[in-house]
Amino acid sequence: MKPASHFWAGVRAELPLLVGVFPFGLIYGALAVNAGIAPAAAQAMSSIVFAGSSQFAFAQLARENAPALVIVLTIAVVNLRHMLYSASLAPYLHELSMRWKILLSYLMTDEAYAVAILHYEKVGGTGHAHYYFFGAGLALWSTWQIASGLGIWLGAALPADWPLDFALPLTFIAMIVPALKSRPAWMAALCAGFVALSAQALPYQLGLILAALIGIAVGTMLEARSAQTSDLREKREEK
Repeated sequence: MKPASHFWAGVRAELPLLVGVFPFGLIYGALAVNAGIAPAAAQAMSSIVFAGSSQFAFAQLARENAPALVIVLTIAVVNLRHMLYSASLAPYLHELSMRWKILLSYLMTDEAYAVAILHYEKVGGTGHAHYYFFGAGLALWSTWQIASGLGIWLGAALPADWPLDFALPLTFIAMIVPALKSRPAWMAALCAGFVALSAQALPYQLGLILAALIGIAVGTMLEARSAQTSDLREKREEK
């Protein structure tokens, strides 16, 4: 396939997820303005930081006048997942130039990663497969800039009873479910979801931090146990 074919295939794969991203961007823009963040700064976060969950958490915590340390800690924990994303994509991207790696790392979000990793698992990292990732990431970036900018412009004019917030969990469910291919992954997701629901009353979004840490711990523990079981099985078969 030519680079353009990979690129547009990535754009098409990303389109269903953009249905949920757009209202999420609207919510972020309106929330940022209502939290007292200057419109220019709010839009700059979308263009430079380009991390929806972190921007959303920052706006919420800023509105609640949370301490700076809590804001930094929350955003750091929320973004830890990108280290895992990078580690899983590294085998497919190691032959790319540094410019491509920097560009793709900037465009890497939950939604772009979700479609890119499934594609790489099918075709590998050979040829022009990285254009697929580029197409998915650029489609998301463009949508996020427009949606957040529109939300900033509308600000408080958005009716409070518009059920826009439902789109975010639906988007993440659509991303996560296809990637849950093992028992450790399923258990990590279920435990994190249970903790997030149970601890949602905690202040400063601390329930989110707790859910992420417990999900990672459960997944890591079960993955290690599964690896040990496989090693023991192989040793028995050798005997």
